[in-house]
Amino acid sequence: MLGTIMENLTHYPVLVFAAAFILLSGASIAGAWLHRRYPNITDEHKDDLSVILAATLTLLALIIGFSFSMATERYDQRKNFEEAEANAIGTELLRADLLPPDNAARVRKLLGDYLDQRILFYINKDEAERARIDQRTGQLQGELWAAVRGPAVAQQTPVTALAIAGMNDVLNSQGYTQAAYWNRIPAAAWCLLAAIALCCAVLLGYRARHPRRLVFVLPLVVSVSLLLIADIDAPRHGLIQVSPQSLQSLAKSMGRSGPE
Repeated sequence: MLGTIMENLTHYPVLVFAAAFILLSGASIAGAWLHRRYPNITDEHKDDLSVILAATLTLLALIIGFSFSMATERYDQRKNFEEAEANAIGTELLRADLLPPDNAARVRKLLGDYLDQRILFYINKDEAERARIDQRTGQLQGELWAAVRGPAVAQQTPVTALAIAGMNDVLNSQGYTQAAYWNRIPAAAWCLLAAIALCCAVLLGYRARHPRRLVFVLPLVVSVSLLLIADIDAPRHGLIQVSPQSLQSLAKSMGRSGPE
């Protein structure tokens, strides 16, 4: 249940920031309250708390760093697959000339329509519209494969095999891109990060000499860090997104105005 909530929450970076700041601020305030409730602690206990706080903050920093690295790797992966899709479609456009004229014209037309759908995949944020795009993409993939399969079966030559191989790359590249969009930071990692951040906030609120001045410092810093991680990791609703520049450049080279 918690994992599902975290997974849904991390799709929206602004909500991640708001939830993190509220929860961590509440934890810091709780730590400050505990400090007022139990003010008389020995110097040994203070030293122990300082060691625990330093270790917990170090662990939090490491996990934030690893999470940021995971998010940037997935972002780079999505960018690379977008370029790979454009290269695969562009290569198949050239290899279509190896097919008989009628089949070549049909393949080029279908590839143009397919290119429009791939651009829409990257720029569209509406769930219902993306479902329609996925359906249309699957339909076009079937038509594209049928368009190259017929000539390849009729003339089983190395030349037609090149067209088949190119179309196979086009279809595979779409699958790799979809998998990259599904591949995000696991919900369990977010839960662990949240738990350690809450512990740090409570300990800092309790250990701070002037809790009222420092109670919101750690929550703000950690919340901003989580906002950045969630923004990079969210492929649809963040400010940092993969733009289909390569696909749009290919569409312009084909003389297409792009999807409407």
